[in-house]
Formats: sequence, structure tokens, C-alpha cells
Amino acid sequence: MRNPTCPKCESTSIIKSGIVNDRQRFKCKKCAYNFTVSKLGKEIDPYFVIKALQLYLEGISYREIERILGVSHVSVMNWVKKYKIKPPERYDYHPTYKILSHAELSELMASPGYLKGSGMLITELGDKFMVIKWDRFKD
Repeated sequence: MRNPTCPKCESTSIIKSGIVNDRQRFKCKKCAYNFTVSKLGKEIDPYFVIKALQLYLEGISYREIERILGVSHVSVMNWVKKYKIKPPERYDYHPTYKILSHAELSELMASPGYLKGSGMLITELGDKFMVIKWDRFKD
């Protein structure tokens, strides 16, 4: 492992200075600043965070978001808590969704009957498109 640079003065003259909370601590010889290196881990692209929060606001459950985006439902719950996202109070409409390729989406939009009777949202998911449609619950 190569030594990191000092976050304060950006010097490369660094020495090890013990372990704190199971993480290596370093000390800069130049400015005497003590620091630990950021934990290297799996970081999720902000694109997926935004998409997950959008889908949550549209009324899609955590598990369904997990299946659609391939991101853990626990991560989605943590993002909802972190960004203090509140779902709408009432769900008079039930969202249904389809994931389609560009050709399938074009074919779907060409049929006039599909566009009538409810709200619809189209969003991009990588190389595919997701169509979310709201239908009223039948009483």
C-alpha cells in the first residue's frame, strides 16, 4: 500500500501513527497533522440514488425498486431516511410499471388506447425505459 497524501498540506511525507477504530492513522511530517484514510468501499452511482428516490415517490415499494435497479432495498430505505423523503399522504392511484426497450416503447406509444385513462411517466434506466402508469383502485 502506498502512503497517502496529507489532506491539509498535500505533502507525501507521511508516517504511520497507530490505529484508531480499526483504521490506520497517519501523521504528516511536514505539518504534524494526524488523519485517517477514507474507507474504501463500494460506492453507488448517484444516478441510481436519484432513480431510487424518484421511484419511491411514485409509490413503488422498496423491494420492487430493488428488483428494478439491482440496489439493496436496505440502501433505498437508508437514502429515504437520509434525504428525509416523505411519501404522499394518500394513494388513490396504484402505479404499475413496465421496463421496455426503445423499439417496444415506440410500439407502445403508437397504440392510442394505451395513452387514455390514466397518468403516465417514462424514465430512462440505463439502455432501457421504464413506463410507470397510474390506474385508480377499483372499488
